[in-house]
Amino acid sequence: MRAIQFKEYGGPDVLKMTDTERPVPTGHEVLIEIDCVGVNYADTARREGQYVVPTPLPFIPGAEVAGVVVEVGGKVTKIKPGTRVVSLIESGGYSEYALSDEFSVIPLPDAISFHEAAALPLQGLSAYHILKTMGRLQQGETVLIHAAAGGVGTIALQLAKIFGAAKVIATASTKEKLELAKKLGADELIDYTEEGWELKVREATGGKGVDVALEMAGGDIFNKTLKCLAPFGRLVVFGNASREGYTMNPQQLMRRNQSVVGFFLPQIMKKPELLLPSIEDLFSYVASGKLKLTIGGVYPFEKAANAHEEMNTRQTTGKLILQVK
Repeated sequence: MRAIQFKEYGGPDVLKMTDTERPVPTGHEVLIEIDCVGVNYADTARREGQYVVPTPLPFIPGAEVAGVVVEVGGKVTKIKPGTRVVSLIESGGYSEYALSDEFSVIPLPDAISFHEAAALPLQGLSAYHILKTMGRLQQGETVLIHAAAGGVGTIALQLAKIFGAAKVIATASTKEKLELAKKLGADELIDYTEEGWELKVREATGGKGVDVALEMAGGDIFNKTLKCLAPFGRLVVFGNASREGYTMNPQQLMRRNQSVVGFFLPQIMKKPELLLPSIEDLFSYVASGKLKLTIGGVYPFEKAANAHEEMNTRQTTGKLILQVK
């Protein structure tokens, strides 16, 4: 089968098409013929050797796959060949076939397309649990969402409204991205490339600050986001796109009873009691039209490097997808 892998860390050019053995499922594994795969910042961090956990070489990136089960291991009881599915896997998604544990495979409702399926799990589950599980968002609270036109941002913006947020403040780097956030329901729009954006956030809340903030840039944006928190405010960190370091004195949280919380989706995936109800909710929101998915680009399989390059420039919006089949 064809697969895209890298044998060294580096820029998008290290991604190379290769021929490799098609895997064979055993035990509780299923083999998925991949229709399309989601492209994520985690893939670029893997490629650069900057991911949260070590990335062994050579490596085939890709965690979010949608396709059809074509073969199952001898102990599989829940999934049959021919089932349309989506799955989150540790690696190996940039390929024509991939293995997944049957307990990590989710059958797709008829109303959900492969593109929607590949655009939903990682960003959708992240947005869901950042807001609800880690951010503990309550009805009537105010939410600050950075990179609101990105994969997580476009979904988090809508989920915040679904979960009862009274006000959603969206930040982005261009007028076009802010317009997209407005179309998706943002109440306040702020360009975070302008000096003093954190003061505008506080002005938008009447000086109180926000109850929940989503932060994945790191560095200076993290420090300024801390200044945007209300008393009892929660800042959820789920990435470090800037690759800059963090400097924070925990004592500065004490005066206003604030919290900084980390989020890493694989930990949620280890808890079926959290994972399964949330993905069912997400599918139902999409099927009912409450949640609209923004697919920013569909790239041919062999153009994976182009997708990574455009993602690194931060000029993309919504979800990027590789079309494998």
